[in-house]
Amino acid sequence: MQRGRGRTRAVLAVPDFRLYLAGQGLSLVGTWMQAVAQPWLVLELSHSGTVVGLATAALFLPVLLLGPYGGLVADRADKRRLLLLTQAAFMLLALALGLLTVTGAVRLWHVFVIAVLMGTVNAVDMPARQTFVPELVGHALIRDAVSINSVMNSATRAIGPAVAGILIAMAGAGVCFLANAVSFVAVLGSLALMRADRLRPTPPVPREPGQVREGLRYVRGEAGLWGPLLMLALIGTLAYEFQVVLPLLAVDELHGDSRTYGYMTSAMALGAVAGGVAVTARGRAGVLPLTVAAGGFGVTILAASLVPTLGTELVALPFVGAAGTLFLATVNTTLQMTSQPRFRGRVMALWSVMFLGSTPVGGPVVGVVTDVLGARAALALGAVACALAVVVGLAVLPRLSPGERVLPHPTSEGAPGPEPP
Repeated sequence: MQRGRGRTRAVLAVPDFRLYLAGQGLSLVGTWMQAVAQPWLVLELSHSGTVVGLATAALFLPVLLLGPYGGLVADRADKRRLLLLTQAAFMLLALALGLLTVTGAVRLWHVFVIAVLMGTVNAVDMPARQTFVPELVGHALIRDAVSINSVMNSATRAIGPAVAGILIAMAGAGVCFLANAVSFVAVLGSLALMRADRLRPTPPVPREPGQVREGLRYVRGEAGLWGPLLMLALIGTLAYEFQVVLPLLAVDELHGDSRTYGYMTSAMALGAVAGGVAVTARGRAGVLPLTVAAGGFGVTILAASLVPTLGTELVALPFVGAAGTLFLATVNTTLQMTSQPRFRGRVMALWSVMFLGSTPVGGPVVGVVTDVLGARAALALGAVACALAVVVGLAVLPRLSPGERVLPHPTSEGAPGPEPP
């Protein structure tokens, strides 16, 4: 535990990483507010779980279609400048949706169009953000930086939904979108204040034909990469559809309102903070820890689908949040540590495709299941996906050496890992 605290202090001693955390932390509060408000707005406009699922799918369909190309852009570009552009685009889109909503002019097609545009920006932003973290802290601190980033993400997920639930009840969803637009000032400011001479940039990949296919071939040849990605695809498609399930669970099963929804998402996020702290202190990477994490996530989701009341749901959801953060941080760190630096943007773009890009498939499926069988059945479907991911993990393990099954910490003596050339 003492060693874990020492590594945490080492990461937080990096000035630009502190700037990154501060800017992202403030911005992500607004992002989570919008993530709660947008499906609620769609539900108000359509009164349909299927339409909520389709709107969620529209947000992530561009990631599915454009993700590998977005990863190639991240490998080729100056990531700090690229993030300044993508975050500014997010700010303008959130402002547009907020103004449409607060003026009463918003229509369902507006939400779909803005969702598609945001998804298009996200196809580039996600791999750029994921691969920017190693440039801030260096290879040896990747695992700890990813864990701390997960804690920050989880903390904002606890604050944003709670504030959104209150604001939606008091002033409507549009205020959440406007707050999100304002929050991007923080991340843009933090990126602008970073000193380029303190970064550790990966040399940009020169332009050559066939680079997307080259990245796919590289992943296909590494079981330590395609195994975790396949596990993430299964879980991302059917288990991480909480933005579809929880609003309907709050209204249809628990007979609540927007505040109930906010309490539920905040309860899950508080557990995610605890999970992130645990990962920072004792987290491991590799296919074996990832398989264990997938199994634990499935058990917690199954329990949350079975409890009968709001009180018991608020007890179960923190465990779901903790297990979900553990799985997501483990797969993220495993991919970052296993991949070669020149392919890292394309590998993390596939991470985005499997995690976010799977939603265009999973969102409508889960939406239909909620309409036909109820929100509890849709939640339980996520537990089935986790069980299938465990099967994949167990099938991959014999293909790996012991050092690849559980990855040593990069600061450990003899630890493998692709150092920058």
